[in-house]
Amino acid sequence: MEKIRTFFKKDRFAAHNDITLLEIHPGYAKAELIISNKHLNGVNITHGGAIFTLADLAFAVASNSHGTIAVGVNATISYLKATNQGTLTAEAIEVAINPKLATYQVEVRDENNELVAIFQGTVYRKKGSLN
Repeated sequence: MEKIRTFFKKDRFAAHNDITLLEIHPGYAKAELIISNKHLNGVNITHGGAIFTLADLAFAVASNSHGTIAVGVNATISYLKATNQGTLTAEAIEVAINPKLATYQVEVRDENNELVAIFQGTVYRKKGSLN
């Protein structure tokens, strides 16, 4: 899993958004975002893009955790609760996998373990492996 962790240190957008990768296991990843002023939108709540980016990183790491290059082909998110401070955690779990496609569910929760968003994504699994 260290190879996967090292690979995702190259994700400059996640780093720019202060997202930290917490855990990686085959088909699983957990990431964290501490909400700061730069993550808030015009109505002073956490920007949907910041939440999506957190969920998307967990999705990307979980889907690439087998060492095969996996790229997103579809992703949806439902926002369930507004936040404007604290910590958000995204936990991605593999739902289905085959040689070409895999599907993941990501739950984004706040520091009180309340559900903030639900994300579902599907990846295309390429023939190459991560470098």
